[in-house]
Amino acid sequence: MRLRGRLCGLLGLTAVLLSGCGIRSTEVPTEFDAAPTRVGCALSGADGAKARAAGEFGVQVFLVCTSQLVTVDRTVTVRHTRTSDRADVAQELLGQLAEPLSAEEKEAGYTTDVTAGTKVSGPRDGEPADALRLNRLPDDLSPYALAQIVCTFANSKIMTNGSDRVVLGGPGDDPLRGYECSDAVKARPGTAPAPAETVG
Repeated sequence: MRLRGRLCGLLGLTAVLLSGCGIRSTEVPTEFDAAPTRVGCALSGADGAKARAAGEFGVQVFLVCTSQLVTVDRTVTVRHTRTSDRADVAQELLGQLAEPLSAEEKEAGYTTDVTAGTKVSGPRDGEPADALRLNRLPDDLSPYALAQIVCTFANSKIMTNGSDRVVLGGPGDDPLRGYECSDAVKARPGTAPAPAETVG
């Protein structure tokens, strides 16, 4: 009787343990992969497929996702797209970077560090034709915001005219510097500073 009682107790304990051994779903990402319920840096719609009106054209801007820079398709409207109107194109690109994200972009994990009110103008007299000046010092921007701006400008054929370099400066007498959108900047925009050299 004593042995039978122990067996019954063990069988009951085993049943309780087995009932709790099922794999539970979790929303916490593992070290190696994100949870299956999350959408990682992917958008279902394609902006490039939309019909565009006169004066509209497609561009790609860099947003932040999983601590990296990722391109997103957008549509901008610019009256002219000649090289002499680079400042207008640059301002449109900045506006896209600072624009509030859509619900789909937020759900996919995108963020932006570029704030509204960031403005850009063309070169001053005597400065290189490809120079652009922000209304804020580039060094005052967060590393993410500076990387987003540099890589977005560098990715635009209108902005770079085939060059890999983006020449930026701030207001006042801030010196112009040439920035490049390197692979390291795209992969680690928060820790890898955008390479820059002073432009005379």
